[in-house]
Amino acid sequence: MSAGFRTYQEDAAVQSKRWIILIVLNLFTFMSTLDGSIVNIALPVLSKDLGLPIAQIEWVTTSYLMAICTAILFFGKLGDIVGKINIYRIGTFVFVIGSLLCGLSHNLTFLIVSRVVQALGASMTMANSQGILADIFPAKERGRALGLIGTFVSLGSIAGPSVGGILVDTLGWESIFWVNVPIGAIAIFVGWKVLPADLVKIKAKIDVPGSSLFAVFIMTLFTGLLLGQQFSFSNGWIVAALAAAVVSFVYFLRTEVKREHPLIQLSLFRNPLFSVSILCGFLVFSANFCFNIIGPFYAQNMLGLSPFYAGFLLMLMPICMVIVAPLSGALSDKIGSELLTCAGLIVMVIAQFGLAWLHEGSSIAIVGVWIGMLGIGSGLFQSPNNSLVMSQVPRTQLGSAGSVNSLVRNVGMVVGITTATTILFHVMSTKAGYRVTGIIPDRPDLFLSGMHVVFSTSACICLAAAALTVWRMYRAQAAKRAAAKAQS
Repeated sequence: MSAGFRTYQEDAAVQSKRWIILIVLNLFTFMSTLDGSIVNIALPVLSKDLGLPIAQIEWVTTSYLMAICTAILFFGKLGDIVGKINIYRIGTFVFVIGSLLCGLSHNLTFLIVSRVVQALGASMTMANSQGILADIFPAKERGRALGLIGTFVSLGSIAGPSVGGILVDTLGWESIFWVNVPIGAIAIFVGWKVLPADLVKIKAKIDVPGSSLFAVFIMTLFTGLLLGQQFSFSNGWIVAALAAAVVSFVYFLRTEVKREHPLIQLSLFRNPLFSVSILCGFLVFSANFCFNIIGPFYAQNMLGLSPFYAGFLLMLMPICMVIVAPLSGALSDKIGSELLTCAGLIVMVIAQFGLAWLHEGSSIAIVGVWIGMLGIGSGLFQSPNNSLVMSQVPRTQLGSAGSVNSLVRNVGMVVGITTATTILFHVMSTKAGYRVTGIIPDRPDLFLSGMHVVFSTSACICLAAAALTVWRMYRAQAAKRAAAKAQS
């Protein structure tokens, strides 16, 4: 690229390739989502082949998520310093190498280490892909481009269970990781051809103290949350882990305020529209993952569906998201994002309260309507909200903003899963009169009681996000009126 261009939008060659660039970037989004859902399908087989209990095998999934959340802010900041596209390219190589190593693993330790390598590559791509798209696409197309990220995430969710089942049954669990290698190699080759050189870089130093404190915060928080729901949050070690998370986070914030080149620009959160958009994204992912963890148990254990048909029923949510997300993103470019995010949240609130009224004899059609509405609401919300987040920051901080957005998404997943299971088991234990940590076959009433409280809680979470969105709309309108008054 010629050094004479100040932005990608001034370069006709880059603009002519922008949709190809979008596809290349989203291929790795698709693979990381696909890989996560495929791994969950393969956990029982892994447990059997490696001769380990489910409690230990679950770390194959949780170690991946922990590594992503630990590293994503660092790689977002590094992308701002050395170039978002440079870090993205390195991340694609690391992800493919990690996938290859996972397929070659034959013990839990090597598999977890390989998953961490894979997660580091995924975090490099996730931290910078949104910033690259926001940099390349003009404002009138940005919502549509960012909306397609949600489409590829949904496609990965849809393809994971079916593709994973076929691969595990025919080629063994190793193939669920090896499938990333040829797809990744193609994406890397095309990426080197179409991705331009970095234009935007900042002069700064790596924030080692901030990065270290944030890593301690994420690891102690996730360890405390994940083990707490399994053993009890009153356990001394778990209380200590959560206390360490609080202390490390406080010190992280104090350190960031004093650093000349912090890991995360806390000034981003001085913009109320950015902060509210990030918070709403966190709340929505928390609410959605309450459904993601409870929905399969309801479909199979309460409705009596086989895993095959339960999968088809639950796929209504990502299918609706696939259809709605790009339309919502394109519409946000024309009418703005605030109204669409509010409409999406209202639809989600209705759907979550609908799910809270389900029982053992509910018809499949009614269940499908509520699940489909949840997908429609999520599709309406996600694309415009991503656009709002990325439109509130300067070009030099797009990497940091994108990494914060991705971090919030991943933390929301963990918080949603933990919230749902903690509430579910607490309600079931209270009703049963003894500690319950699983489904009791002859007591469906226990599960349904817990499920009703979980979905009522997730509906209230979405309702809080809707209230924040209404406030955001009011602030945006007030800002527009003030700007118009200043011009006149």
